[in-house]
Amino acid sequence: MARSDNSTATGIKKHVPGLGVVLTSQGGGQIFGFDINASGSDGLLAAGSIQVFDENTGKITATFPKHIPKTTSYTLDGIFTGDVGLVTRYVVAKGKLYAKRFYDLVSPVTVAKFTGDWTPPVRDIQVEAAGPNQTTSETAIYAIELKNEDSPILFGSNIAKNTFGKVIQLDPSDFTLGDVPQLGQDIATDQAVFATSPDGGKVGGSAPINVLFNLRTGKSTEFQGLNNGFFGAGFVNGLAVDSATGIAATTTELNAQVAFYDLVKQTGTAVQLPCTGSGSQLSSGSGIANDSASGLFLVTEQFYCNSGEGAILVYDETGTLFETITGFNFAIGEPPPVLNPSERMGWAYGPHRNQLQQFFY
Repeated sequence: MARSDNSTATGIKKHVPGLGVVLTSQGGGQIFGFDINASGSDGLLAAGSIQVFDENTGKITATFPKHIPKTTSYTLDGIFTGDVGLVTRYVVAKGKLYAKRFYDLVSPVTVAKFTGDWTPPVRDIQVEAAGPNQTTSETAIYAIELKNEDSPILFGSNIAKNTFGKVIQLDPSDFTLGDVPQLGQDIATDQAVFATSPDGGKVGGSAPINVLFNLRTGKSTEFQGLNNGFFGAGFVNGLAVDSATGIAATTTELNAQVAFYDLVKQTGTAVQLPCTGSGSQLSSGSGIANDSASGLFLVTEQFYCNSGEGAILVYDETGTLFETITGFNFAIGEPPPVLNPSERMGWAYGPHRNQLQQFFY
């Protein structure tokens, strides 16, 4: 596929868009979370052990810890500012059914070992989403209190320094796990950005709601999202925020659309994914990532144009389709890809659950 280039950013490497190498986890275990250093060459994944990889070559360069108890497992929450990895460690105590959560730091990722603890300001939480943020000190954390009826909370954290901001209690009726709230972060305004799905994303349900929380004060503002199509929008599947422009983009389940919102003006427009109509539920987009350097949003789509394969569709912030990268094998609910904008390169899940796929855009 020929590539067009509307990037005005300097220092951006140019690649022919397409797929790169495939990484398979060491030992072949399923991957439960991965991320890359957006301004470096190291990546991190959880697959039985914690594994460091070279994001350019896809080679595993280190694994740890050396000995893992049978009752212990890991997920990766992400890489954050300062090349700091955050890992959730699940430990099932003898005679218990449910795991207790602990949070370990890998700082920096390249040391390939646990370097300390991250101790949230509320005990017994499950981190549901974080940031993404590899630029500023404070990362937005959305979590639930496991021993408090899964009550949802939001707070900012300097993950590297293990410090925390104000704990914001969220309304359980608006931020339930069943409604799958999507989290983004506007680092320019120090706000967490949520896209929520009222009515459980049901057919003919209410429009999505976009909610912005000031991480310092807890003050929130909200505005209604778009609800296009005969069946409405349904669940919000993905959200990404460009802090440089104040533009957010979402994908929605029932109408196969990508919506672009101005977070200041609280207005939005939507575009239809290629080869779809506003009732094409099975061809809806999933995760979204933002490349702020080039002003691009990258949308994953499991079933692209009835081709039997997945694609990443690259849009500029006006909703114009910039390029399409095909050949992926995605699962339902595909998380967003992770990007290294200076290399115009990213990684996504697949083709199998123990693999990651490199791509260029």
